[in-house]
Parts: sequence; C-alpha cells; structure tokens
Amino acid sequence: MEDAQEQLAALRRRIARVDRKYLRTRDAAPVKRAPRPARAAVEDLLAGEVVRTPHGVHFETERVWERHRRHGSVGIADLNELPHDLLDSLSEGVIANAPPGKWAFLDTETTGLGAGACAFLAGVGSIEADGFRLRQFFLRDYGEEASLLWRLADHLSRFDVLITYNGRVFDQPLLEGRYGLARLANPLGRLPHLDLLFGARRLWKLRLDSCRLVDLEHRILGVEREGDLPGDLIPYCYFEFQRTREAFRLVPIFHHNALDILSLACLTAIVPQVFRAPESAGLRHGADLIGLARWLRNTGREAEALALLRQAVEMGLPDPLLFSTQWDIARHERRRGAFDAALEIWRDLAHTRNPLRARALVELAKHHERREKNYAAALEATLAAIDIGDTPELRRREQRLRARLVRMAVG
Repeated sequence: MEDAQEQLAALRRRIARVDRKYLRTRDAAPVKRAPRPARAAVEDLLAGEVVRTPHGVHFETERVWERHRRHGSVGIADLNELPHDLLDSLSEGVIANAPPGKWAFLDTETTGLGAGACAFLAGVGSIEADGFRLRQFFLRDYGEEASLLWRLADHLSRFDVLITYNGRVFDQPLLEGRYGLARLANPLGRLPHLDLLFGARRLWKLRLDSCRLVDLEHRILGVEREGDLPGDLIPYCYFEFQRTREAFRLVPIFHHNALDILSLACLTAIVPQVFRAPESAGLRHGADLIGLARWLRNTGREAEALALLRQAVEMGLPDPLLFSTQWDIARHERRRGAFDAALEIWRDLAHTRNPLRARALVELAKHHERREKNYAAALEATLAAIDIGDTPELRRREQRLRARLVRMAVG
C-alpha cells in the first residue's frame, strides 16, 4: 500500500511540473513578428506615371543607363557606334541597313505559358545618344490591357527593327494573339524581327551547357546578377500582387525585365558582329569557331568554313568534338576535290578508337574501290568496319568485293 502511495505522490509532482511549464509559456510576452510592408500603389512605389489612352489607363516607368556606364564587357556608349549593316549577315539579308537608334529591344513578362496567358509587363529598350533607355508598360489590372497594347503599339511605331531573345516563338505570337483579342492593329507585323537566340545557339551551344539569356549574361558579358527573381516565380509574384495589392512584390519583376533587355542589347553588340566579319571575330575557343564554321557552310561560304575548322583543331578540342571536326574537314576537302587531304584524315580516324572509326573505314573502302580499283584494300577496310559493327550494307559490300576479286583471279 505504501508503494502505491509513493507512486501516486510522484505522479502528482510530475503533473505539477508540467502545469508550471505551460503556465510560464502562457504568461510570457508574445513573440513580435516583423510588420508586413504597408500597401502602396505601384505609382507611389516606382518612379513612373499613370498614362491615359483612348482605351483607358495603365502604368509606365522609364530608366536610362548613361553613356559612361558599362554592362559587363560592353560599354553603353559603344552601342550607339554599332554599324548600320551589323544585322545583315545574321538576318540573312532581311535587315540590310538600319541604324542602332531604330532597333527596339523587346521582352515581356507573362502570366504563364499556355493559352490565355497575357503579358502584364512589356519592356522596350532603345539605343539613344545619351545612353540606353528602357520603357516598361505595366498592367495593374487585367482591364487595362487594351490601354497598354495601344500605347505599346504607338511606342513601337518609331522603330524599324524588332530584336528579342526567343521572341519569335514566345513574345511575338503571344502579343499578336492579345492584339487580336483586343481588336487592335498589330504593330509587330511591319517590323523585321531578329531573334538573337538562334545566332547565340549557333555560336556557343558546343561550348556552353545552356544558352539561356541569364547564362550568356554571366558567361559572355561577365555579369553576375544579385537579388534576381527566377523566371518561373514571376507569374506567382504577379498573382500575389493581384490578390494582396502589395506593390513591393513587383519590384523584382521590373528589375528582372530591365536586366534581360539590357543584356539583350549588349549581346547584340557581340553576336551579329561575329557573323558579319568572321575573320576578325577574335574568338578564343575552338568550339565557338566550329559553331561559326557550320553556319558559314550552311550559307555557302565553304572556304571560310574550312579555314575556321582547321583553326579550331589547332587551338585544341576535346576528343569527341575533335573527331567530328576532323570528319567535317574531310567532307569539305572531298567536296572541293582535295581527295588526298580527305584520305589522310580518314586514315587517321580509321586507326584510332573513336565513334567515327567505322564510317572512316567505309570511306576508305569507297576510295580504294572507286578511285584506285584496289579491291583487296577495299575488302580489308570493309572487314575492319564489319568487326566494329555488322550491317547488311557492309555485308553486301563485302560480297561485291569478293566477287570482283574472284573474277579478277579467274581472268
């Protein structure tokens, strides 16, 4: 009985300690939380103005990067000195002559990627004598879209060229659809459009893992963004603004859009220049030379492409890229009739372990059979190719060569 009383007393003491613990917690001062930012209208938080048009009102803001400033490796003053025919080669003659002051650099921020998405922020950058000017058109409410589109069209009317990054498959179709829904004239149809993404990919995709604008901004221009908002969070932040009307959520979006457009303008000073004058491009990476050479080959400039491929090999390349480049050089040599030069490369590829070894052996077999009439050497190369990868085509070649050798022996 005494043991039971002692256990009961111990249990009462434990309960009392628990009660005292939670009593202190209830009596303690409440934890102070950081105050929520006060609600503010967009026009009060950002330097800009509410613009009235025949279709309503919307918000616009503007900023200028002065001539003395730089964005990574490109000076703002250099943009105004770009040649008028800079975009000719990259646009394949569509934009033969246009002064930099007539180029409109466009980028949009949208509510999504699918059907029904709208551009709630459109930025247009322009090169001017006093620097680089950016005008941003913002949709505070969905009802202001017609006003924004009308004003954007009016602003674009002063330009002769549209430059975007991936805008040919995204920004332009989206805006054209919104103009159609708003029953407004589409201003983009009259502007020759240069999508810089395609030129950037041709030039850098063999060296860089990604050709996203923000990656080129870092790897090519040498700019490291600080405090940037990831692109996939931009629609969420805009929806939160629509729900809470807290304008501070918009500041990172405007900043992100501004940097995208400034980087687009600075990359336009680099990418078209390489295609315009390959011999003076000053590329320091062999992979970049190969990307440029492939574009030159597709435009019929075989001699320039061959010279760049040889230069890339001399600069040094990783093995997979080296083998494919040697193969391309051999094809160039064969097309221009330099069979001995092509034969030397095929022999090199045939005697080293690489993914193109079997194809090089087949080219050797064709050369021996068709040009030298050396059927024994052609059969030897064919059998070596079969050892690497047996195919019906190689077996037919083997049978044909053996039959020729038998006929020669009988004769």
